Amino acid sequence: MGDTAQAFSPPRFNHVAMSVPADLLDEDGRRDLVRFYHDVFGFDELPTETIDRKRLVLGCGRIDQFVFLIAGDEPMSCPRLDHYGFSVESEQQLDELLARAKAFREHDDRVDIIDRKTDDHSMLAITSFYVGYLLPMMVEIQWWDFKQAEGTSYDRAIAGTPGVAPS
Repeated sequence: MGDTAQAFSPPRFNHVAMSVPADLLDEDGRRDLVRFYHDVFGFDELPTETIDRKRLVLGCGRIDQFVFLIAGDEPMSCPRLDHYGFSVESEQQLDELLARAKAFREHDDRVDIIDRKTDDHSMLAITSFYVGYLLPMMVEIQWWDFKQAEGTSYDRAIAGTPGVAPS
């Protein structure tokens, strides 16, 4: 605001936090959560942040992006389609993540998947799927296909985004 020579840089996504039952954060629950979110999305437990039956933090590819799970006396509950989302660079990457989720579901029927769909907006098509596992919120994975411009859709989508370099 006001007369400033500095360019405004809006904040970017940092984390999502959910309260869950303490039992989900015991050794068995953490093992299940970490295995799923690592095997499907590549998220890793930040072990220095883990407190048995109280807290689990899953890193999401960058040190400053994470899922923060905390035990709550009144754990979060929400409708099935409440979610947080991630974007991917290609349709191939989206399909690979969906295949990983489906493969995990083959041996664990607690995986909830809403299969891929594409919403076509003429110049932009957004393909996505949702997956849930043990947590109150699902994860949505999106691929944005900008159909009318040159270059990769991901590079166009992040062009000019502060702190993000095109691939």
